[in-house]
Amino acid sequence: MRNQPQENKLLVFQVLAFASFVVFALFLWQGHKGFSLWDEGFLWYGAQRVMLGEVPVRDFMSYDPGRYYWSAALMSLWGDNGIVALRGAVAVFQVIGLFVALLLIVRSVKTPSFSYLFLSAITFAAWMYPRHKLFDISLSILLIGVLAFLVQHPTSRRYFLAGLCVGLVAIFGRNHGAYGVLGSLGVMVWLNIKRMDEPRFVKGVSIWAIGVMAGFAPILFMILLVPGFASAYWKSLVFFLEIKATNITLPVPWPWRVAFDSVSVGKAIRGVLVGLFLIAMIVFSTLAIAWVTWQKFHKRGVSSALVAAAFLALPYAHYAYSRADVGHLAKGIFPLLVGCLVLLATQPARIKWPLALMLCGASLWVMVHFHPGWQCRASKQCVNVEISGSELSVGAATASEIALLRKLAAQYAPNGQSFIATPFWPGAYPLLERKSPMHEIYALFPRSESYQQMEIERIKAASPGFIVIVDFPLDGRDELRFRNTHALIHQYILDNFELLPESPSPVYQIYTIKRAVQ
Repeated sequence: MRNQPQENKLLVFQVLAFASFVVFALFLWQGHKGFSLWDEGFLWYGAQRVMLGEVPVRDFMSYDPGRYYWSAALMSLWGDNGIVALRGAVAVFQVIGLFVALLLIVRSVKTPSFSYLFLSAITFAAWMYPRHKLFDISLSILLIGVLAFLVQHPTSRRYFLAGLCVGLVAIFGRNHGAYGVLGSLGVMVWLNIKRMDEPRFVKGVSIWAIGVMAGFAPILFMILLVPGFASAYWKSLVFFLEIKATNITLPVPWPWRVAFDSVSVGKAIRGVLVGLFLIAMIVFSTLAIAWVTWQKFHKRGVSSALVAAAFLALPYAHYAYSRADVGHLAKGIFPLLVGCLVLLATQPARIKWPLALMLCGASLWVMVHFHPGWQCRASKQCVNVEISGSELSVGAATASEIALLRKLAAQYAPNGQSFIATPFWPGAYPLLERKSPMHEIYALFPRSESYQQMEIERIKAASPGFIVIVDFPLDGRDELRFRNTHALIHQYILDNFELLPESPSPVYQIYTIKRAVQ
């Protein structure tokens, strides 16, 4: 018994080492493969600007500040503002998430099995996509871990720590903070079913709420102390209330909607599995909540990790369904994965292994296709391109976009002059290490006339050397073209810039400053 704490510490260290190894192996495989001027560029731009002293939300359109300060801190430590350095900073956060997920698996059984842990690691790693969203994936896992920590021993101290972690999570993503609040409330209600010990519900929630405020304190201090941040933060909240959505929605890819007659067998199977995983998130959350509640009423023991996963699965299903594609499914699926693998870990071998292998196989079938390392290998069409001092293998289309931007910058915006790449290429700015003249670096949603007028004033002040409008109907919706979502800015560009005739593609509308009439 005296050696139990030492054995636990050794086990934790071993799991951490294994998680680090898995993430390092993934980084070696695809850390230098692929590049996106879209979402990945959105994160990269913010990290670069924070390194230069700018403030997220206030000085540029951004996610919540936490991920930028995390990335900028590690990139500054390494003395590198490049894309590979950013990926390294994200990978460190990924280690934390994978470590917590594997630790929950290990602690769900008395005698851990390395084979089962390895299979779980493969399953988790398969869903850790896209890499610029590994913050979101890891945050969902951290919430499962902290709520499991609370369920295991619901003391006042742990109520506070649970709230503290929910507050910290909200610094990285306010949506994760909201999901953490919903999951926490569900867990705290569950804890008080037939509970006589202290703290009772009201006291526990109060202590937890104090913890949330303490965890969220950095944002509160920014609101109080950073000039202009309070207004910008409030406007960013109001904006999503105005558009009444957290994302641009897509039709749910139900398995019966797969076009079996027009796609390959492999794609058809993948489509069916994606639909089944989306359904499984709802089914799991409903059944798991019912089951753990039934067990609680009958005072029967239940895995703390399963309780946490049960109450977080439904909030994270909202994430997956908010834009029902594979990327958002991957960011919302971890409560389901953790819950299933924890539950299976305690089952007899004849049940555990076939079902765990099926889950792992289905995960690989759906997700490996999307990882950049696999895409380069499968297509055999990736080309090497130098980006921020590193050689990356990227798709031919991306390589041509990078070459176009560099050519335009050399010809029309030399010596650090500003330019505009909108609405889908925020990565153009960190690629060329320039500041965006516009606050809205990723112009996806329709904006008010007053907002567009402010953007026009910024454009006037910056005097960009050239403008690239990627005239592409997002999701096939013509109303989401830039000229329709930002009609005032588009008209200003037409009035003050001239369209170049030699664009390599009709999608790329390239403008330069109008020449004076002689």
